[in-house]
Amino acid sequence: MEPASADTRKFFYEHLGLSDRLLEQCLSAALSAGGDYADLYFEYITAGSLSLDESLVKSATSGISAGCGVRVLSGERTGYAYTDDLSPERLLRAARTAALIASGPAKEPVQGFRSPSTAASLYPLAGSSVSGEVAAKLLLLERADKTARAFDTRIVQVQASYADERRRILVAASDGSFAHDTQPMARLNVSVIAKQGDNIARGSSGGGGRVLLDFFLSEKTPEHFALEAARQAILQLGAVPAPAGEMPVVLGHGWPGILLHEAVGHGLEADFNRKKTSAFSGLVGQMVASPKVTVVDNGTMPNRRGSLHVDDEGSPTQHTVLIENGVLKGYMSDKLSARLMGIADTGNGRRESYQHIPMPRMTNTYMLAGEDDPQDIIRSVQRGLYAVNFGGGQVDITNGKFVFSASEAYLIEDGKITAPVKNATLIGNGPESLKYVSMVGNDLELDEGVGTCGKAGQSVPVGVGMPTIKLDRMTVGGTGH
Repeated sequence: MEPASADTRKFFYEHLGLSDRLLEQCLSAALSAGGDYADLYFEYITAGSLSLDESLVKSATSGISAGCGVRVLSGERTGYAYTDDLSPERLLRAARTAALIASGPAKEPVQGFRSPSTAASLYPLAGSSVSGEVAAKLLLLERADKTARAFDTRIVQVQASYADERRRILVAASDGSFAHDTQPMARLNVSVIAKQGDNIARGSSGGGGRVLLDFFLSEKTPEHFALEAARQAILQLGAVPAPAGEMPVVLGHGWPGILLHEAVGHGLEADFNRKKTSAFSGLVGQMVASPKVTVVDNGTMPNRRGSLHVDDEGSPTQHTVLIENGVLKGYMSDKLSARLMGIADTGNGRRESYQHIPMPRMTNTYMLAGEDDPQDIIRSVQRGLYAVNFGGGQVDITNGKFVFSASEAYLIEDGKITAPVKNATLIGNGPESLKYVSMVGNDLELDEGVGTCGKAGQSVPVGVGMPTIKLDRMTVGGTGH
């Protein structure tokens, strides 16, 4: 069954002048100097954003981006060229440029394409909300601003923003594969500053996904995000310095999955393992985590920020088990890594835009729920840290070492959550940390829809998630006792 983007091919062919014949000519030109494989990636994006600062409209933008990237693979080498001019002449020039990576006789010309079978539609077809309904978007931001300010008199500054886009893609490849999709995306963000004397604290909240404007009118309203941002800021005004040292750490459900994403997820991307630069290289079939840990990457979840009908190489996305009951089962791969490593393509080839080459990237990555009651997890800790929200973090893929700052965390004393703490950092090693998971909650939740993942200078939207979990030991950095 075709997704709701069935008109995407018509758009590219009728409005941008593409044809099967032109695509075949470009692919033949791309393979004119040999090469093992070539593909064409067309992209057309309409995007808009609106921001409110101090109850006034700060900025309003809208724009269109269009172009094509041509890739040629020859062994482990990649030739890439792109153009924002979609005329046949410029497309053929880009194809011949990318072909220069190879040296050999021209391959047989490409004749005919086949489309992949796809599952039921994962997201709505983006309509007028990208370029229209500005007044409705502004009303959302004004509601968020009003709600945050009314929460507490100590809220002194409020910023709110709304951004959405409609991304059309078309991928044609020398192996005959052909895919297209129309992908919506929308996000609402609220950030606040609270002040009490000389004490200043910040809070932020936001969400969205592959949704349209009506999502914020019913499921996740601006009031929801505004109240959460304000709550975080006021909470931090009364926070005490975080303790330091090795102790049990409980991670809350949802957004704390960002730690899993960074500390483990990147290390399970196939290109790092093909080059043997990952801490997980060569460990398939071995225990790399506690038997309670199962981690999956799933690009097929409806309306989720990281979900896609097809990846940016035209392959259908999948539900991929990465770690099962502590055993490493496999990696997330794209076409190049799959071919060179002799493994299956998991549909994880992603790119920021037509100006970038695809590479293995996560979609929605999360740990599956366990059987423990979250309250029992808290009660099992005599003295430790409960981390609920995270800010920035860094990870070294080669050894798995990470450092994360917790934007919302609490002390656990005698099995009870007590004082909020500030300036807490979690320090550890991804593969090692997972071995200390002793309890896994039954409350799996994904994040609200704000994740953006960076890799090799490219950013793509992703989802993260986890249930409440207990790590028996982890190093906490702080200034308290």
